[in-house]
Formats: sequence, C-alpha cells, structure tokens
Amino acid sequence: MTNELNKSRLKEMFRTMLISRALDERVWILNRQGKAAIAASAQGHEASQVACIEALDPSLDHFLIYYRQFTVTLALGTTPEEQLRTFLAKDGEIMSGARQFPLHGSHPRVDLFSFSNVVGTQLPQAVGVALADKMRDSNAVTVVFFGDGAASQGDCHEAMNFASIHSLPVIFFCENNGYAISVPLSKQMAVENISSRAAGYGMPGVLVDGTDIFDVFEATSEAANRARRGDGPTLIESTVERLLPHTTDDDHSKYRRKDDIEGLSRMDPLPITAEKLISINVLSKSDIQMMEKEAKLIVDDATEKIGNEPYPGVETMLLHSDLEF
Repeated sequence: MTNELNKSRLKEMFRTMLISRALDERVWILNRQGKAAIAASAQGHEASQVACIEALDPSLDHFLIYYRQFTVTLALGTTPEEQLRTFLAKDGEIMSGARQFPLHGSHPRVDLFSFSNVVGTQLPQAVGVALADKMRDSNAVTVVFFGDGAASQGDCHEAMNFASIHSLPVIFFCENNGYAISVPLSKQMAVENISSRAAGYGMPGVLVDGTDIFDVFEATSEAANRARRGDGPTLIESTVERLLPHTTDDDHSKYRRKDDIEGLSRMDPLPITAEKLISINVLSKSDIQMMEKEAKLIVDDATEKIGNEPYPGVETMLLHSDLEF
C-alpha cells in the first residue's frame, strides 16, 4: 500500500493524528479546569479515522459522524480553532452557534451533516443521502461512522437492510472499541464480530485492525470502489481501543479491570503508526519528535486565541428560534 499512499500523504496523515491527539488532550485539561463542559475522546481511534478519510474524496463524498470524531473532522478540513470554539462554546462557533454539545450540528464548508446526540440516528440519514445521490446519478459515496453501541440499535439494522436492497453507495464504518459506554460487546450481541452481520443483509463485511492505517485504507478504498461501481454498500468493522473513559464525565475503572486499563497503551495507534512509518523510511525518530512539538504548538496557539474570544451575548439567545414572548 505504500505505493498508493506516498510519503507526502503518509506524513500528512500522521501529522493529523498528532494534532488530533494534542487537541484531544487539551480539551480534557480544559474540562478539568471547568472551561469545557464535556468531551468524548478519540484517543485510540486516530489511525482508523484518518485512514478512512484518506481513502475517500472529501470534495465529492459525504460524511455523517458521531461524537467521537476529533480526527475525522480535522482530516476533513476543520481547524483546531474551530474545534476549540466548539468545545468552549465561544461566539461564532460554526456547528451549532454554541447551542449544542461539542461536535454536534453541521459544518457546511466541510460537508458535515447535522446529527443528533441520540445514538444511531445518523445511520438511516446516511442511507437517505446515498439514495439521493443514486437518484441523481452522482458518483459520490456516503460514509457513516458509528460505534459498537450504535450497532445494537434498530436504526442500524433498518439502514443496512434498506441500503442493501437498493444497492446504495454507502459505507457503514463501525469503530468497535469494545464498549457501549460501560456495556462490553459480549453483553450487546452473541456474535464475536459485528462485521459478520453483513451476510444477513447481503453485503460484504470486512474486519480490519483499526490501529493499522494501511489495513483501514485498503478496506475503505475497496468499499468506495465497489459503491461507485453500483455494487452497493459495505460494512467495515474497525477494531480499536478507547484509551480513555467514555467521556470526561465517565470513570471507566468502575467497569474495566485494572490490568485491562493498564494494558491500553499497547493499542495506542500513534506509536504503532510511528513505528510503521520509521520501518518503511517515511519518517525518522527526529522527524516525529519535531512533528510532535509542532502539533503541541499549533494547539497552544489555538488555545490562546480561542480562550480570549467572547461567549455569545444574551441577546442572541432566541436567534434561529420560533419562540415568541
């Protein structure tokens, strides 16, 4: 896959992962300082998300996300400043006007569709987008991201069934981190792999290592090619670890074993990806150290800038509302 993912692309992917991690860590600090209300970390998901986006065409394709999507949104072109403005609910916040949870709402510039905090609602919405593209004879592919918890929702089954019946150009991209908040996969379903469910809908089901950017890129590329040929949807299950609790309000020590938590670092995609890129002479250790410093500086600058911005004024409370007093 290194022939398709050239050095320049691989470096940019890794740079996005580093910025995502630095930004993610900063938001958790801001939460502990009482400045950010809540956050759902993407730590552990970075390689899976950046490789999926790299295999698609952001200028053509459509993306429906959920709340654990730091890296996806950065890979699609949002800026660290926009991300921080969202988490700090500052004036000019683009996704919801500082009126919703972080990363909730829509972002027209990067074609992010508005979505709900209700788990799984983005799945049938994505199928609707793909149906519209098929009716317009568009060559676009829609990818919808969801977790293993959403895979247990009725929306997921209905969306996959409809998409397969109508051969829609949609990729169901499940980031399986093993927990629906505190509920382990074994207590959600009787199958070992979510991807095995694809057979029941007449579509391919592909299991990939979510820490391997090459594995994810290859599977997503093939799914996109299949969709553009008119051969219908694909379910990709990308196995990852959630390195932190479900959100900043969660304590995963209440439901995860101590040795499980202590072993999470073995599945950290940043050092795994760094090692891969060093082994194929894309980056050196000194390159990585320099890129890590650059990522932290970018986040430092964004934090200082957004931290000094005002909050929306009280006079804006009823903007975009039908309420009358």
